[in-house]
Amino acid sequence: MKYAICYDGPGRLRLRLGQHAFSEKEGWGIASLLRQKSGVERVCTCAQNGSILIYYGKEIAKENLLELVGKLRRADIPKVEPTGEEDVQAIDLRFQEKICSMVLRRAAEKLLLPVPLQICKTCLRAVPFLWHGLQSLLHGRMNVNVLDAAAIGASMLKRSFSSASSIMFLLSFSDILEDYTRKRTETALSASLAIQIDKVWLVTPEGDVQIPLSDVKAGDLLRIRTGTMIPIDGKVREGEAMVNEATMTGEPLAVRKAEGAMVYAGTLVEEGSVAVEVMAVNAQTRIQRIMDLIAASEELKANVQGKAERLADRIVPYHLLTAAAVFLLTRNTTKTMAILTVDYSCAIKLATPIAVISAMREAANHRMMVKGGRHLEAFGAADTIIFDKTGTLTEACPQVSQVIAFGDYERNEVLRTAACLEEHFPHSVARAIVRQAAEEGLFHEERHAEVKYVVAHGIASELEGKKVVIGSPHFVFEDEGIPLKEADREKLDAVDSTDSGVYLAIGEDLAGAIFIHDPVRQEAAEVIEALRQTGIQHIIMMTGDGEKAARTACQQLGITEYYARVLPEDKAAKVEEIKAQGRTVIMVGDGINDSPALSAANVSVAMKDASDLAREVADIALLSGELWELVTLRHLSQALMGRISRNYKAIIGFNTSLLLLGLAGILQPTVSAFFHNLSTVAISGTSMRPLLPRGKEEQTA
Repeated sequence: MKYAICYDGPGRLRLRLGQHAFSEKEGWGIASLLRQKSGVERVCTCAQNGSILIYYGKEIAKENLLELVGKLRRADIPKVEPTGEEDVQAIDLRFQEKICSMVLRRAAEKLLLPVPLQICKTCLRAVPFLWHGLQSLLHGRMNVNVLDAAAIGASMLKRSFSSASSIMFLLSFSDILEDYTRKRTETALSASLAIQIDKVWLVTPEGDVQIPLSDVKAGDLLRIRTGTMIPIDGKVREGEAMVNEATMTGEPLAVRKAEGAMVYAGTLVEEGSVAVEVMAVNAQTRIQRIMDLIAASEELKANVQGKAERLADRIVPYHLLTAAAVFLLTRNTTKTMAILTVDYSCAIKLATPIAVISAMREAANHRMMVKGGRHLEAFGAADTIIFDKTGTLTEACPQVSQVIAFGDYERNEVLRTAACLEEHFPHSVARAIVRQAAEEGLFHEERHAEVKYVVAHGIASELEGKKVVIGSPHFVFEDEGIPLKEADREKLDAVDSTDSGVYLAIGEDLAGAIFIHDPVRQEAAEVIEALRQTGIQHIIMMTGDGEKAARTACQQLGITEYYARVLPEDKAAKVEEIKAQGRTVIMVGDGINDSPALSAANVSVAMKDASDLAREVADIALLSGELWELVTLRHLSQALMGRISRNYKAIIGFNTSLLLLGLAGILQPTVSAFFHNLSTVAISGTSMRPLLPRGKEEQTA
């Protein structure tokens, strides 16, 4: 392709290929090709003028870049979807084009169109505004459409067609701005999670072949090597690798993946190489479903957004009455129009959702997934937080402290059987048992029948024709009716431990007990105190552990209120009881057994290594292993509410000033409309700025 060098500076090169040299998607394709070259840091393309802006490092020579661009042929350029950054750039460019087009068209009409034609055009443009206002009145709604129609109609009745045209121009500008701001904020939020991969290696009989990710389909076999992000959901068919699944589970340590294991898009191969059969790609991947959830989160509007919209609509009738009163008292249509061209609702309706969406994006940047604005608002307003103990306030890696066998059963048999059952469930206690068995060399094969998880209680299966259950004392002794013999009771009473016990029964006999040492997190006590400082008045721990273990943990953490030996359904009932006292409750947990309580709370948080069910139920998911993120989220949500409150004051103060100046005859209607829209732009812009200062999460820690 032929090109001209427009700029040649250190580490930066701008080339111009000419208008229509490539399409928008081809431009993204050129950028993806160039980014594959070592040393190329960033590439921006513009299809409108055919320009390519390349940022590069010392690893690649400028001559190599020029040679590469020169060899490009349009037929060979792939058409690809944009990266998150390119999507944001495209939105920016379209906004600039629309604004420039509006301004140039208006200037041309003023200069070139005869006055009669300008009047006709103004009348035609006014029809949709007047129609929408009339429709609102017919449906009994006194909203901003009525206000706009009144201002335009009054100008036209006064035969001030220039003023009517200016008002419509500014209203159209406001609509474009609102659409642009929403799209840009939501796109930037989704881009923070997007998978930035253009090419993948397809395994074929002739060898590995590099193909675009967009060409991948279910059933394909992809080679994923060390240091590469996995771009699809799939099953390992060959090889072995250590995969960092922090984006999915928050677990900071890599997990071994061998043949038959599932891997997910957005996770990273830290070591090794695997061939993965594609099970889901693009819209079907788990991480894409998270992004779709974000896109749909407008349905989960914060209460403050709903209040803002209702407030904005309630103001309109008073605004119209004020304008009517001004006209009746002064008979001055200019002052009346100056009142009508300024409204509070536009800025209120726009700035509030932008602030909420921006806060959600900021939470995502801090590795916290908030599923809707109302959850962020509730987190900031809550006065009570309830913690599950195991895996939440305690270390994510508990250890087996001792194993006790009963009757004719051997210790190793108890641990091996327990590990065989527990390996199917991603809970920290289950992992501790499986890890201990592996460390002792007690490897097992699948000897049992289908494993069934009895939600909130334990695990049940069959082994050699006998029913096998493992779980809490309540589940084993009460629900399953396993008798506790006197000799076994004496053996348990002799154990002087605050550790949690998991009990195994085979057939009708108690086979053994496994005690789990679960030390509290080092930072937990400081985090709890920091949460108190943010206004949390009640901090509660609820656990299925015994009284002794719960009391010991709370003494270490500085928690004065706790509930021990609580069944999961009782946890949910306790949450409902606390809510009935007028409190706003946060529930923090990680296990399947926490799910009922997570559902019952005003707002719920799933920890980094939470089960899939807990993550599905929770309103907020932490993607890092730090409890400090709860403090960061609290600061973020409170800062959001503070920003919204300041926005209200600024909107009311500034627009009231415009109304008074218009009433005094100091500002003309078009000038009032201009400053009104300018203030809307300014407040919306400030609502997109970060709420927390850089490094806030470190400061809180």
